[in-house]
Amino acid sequence: MKLFVLILNRTEKLNDLMLTYAREGICGATIIDSTGMARELAGSDHYEEEIPLFGYIRKYLNGSENRKSKTILTVIRNDQQEKIISLTKEVVGDFSRPDTGIMFTVPLDFAEGKGLYK
Repeated sequence: MKLFVLILNRTEKLNDLMLTYAREGICGATIIDSTGMARELAGSDHYEEEIPLFGYIRKYLNGSENRKSKTILTVIRNDQQEKIISLTKEVVGDFSRPDTGIMFTVPLDFAEGKGLYK
């Protein structure tokens, strides 16, 4: 088993992504509102003074300070890893582009719960 974690910046893709997962038998995701470090710090003058780079980040993020990410957690079987990665890229797009998101897996040695995965 693995924990698949997706930090989704392109939140407009969330519903399509969840429907795609469900159609492919990947169920039981938990979705959490989240904000990235750069967005959080970009709103602070204190950090801009200490770390000049944040002035540039603030300009880049200007107008989108309130934009949130979604963090999606789901337990998958080992054999579902390539499938969920492929599906995610198909729906969300190219993860090498800025402000798309980050995804990764973490090995699990235990998970229990009704409807954990199919």
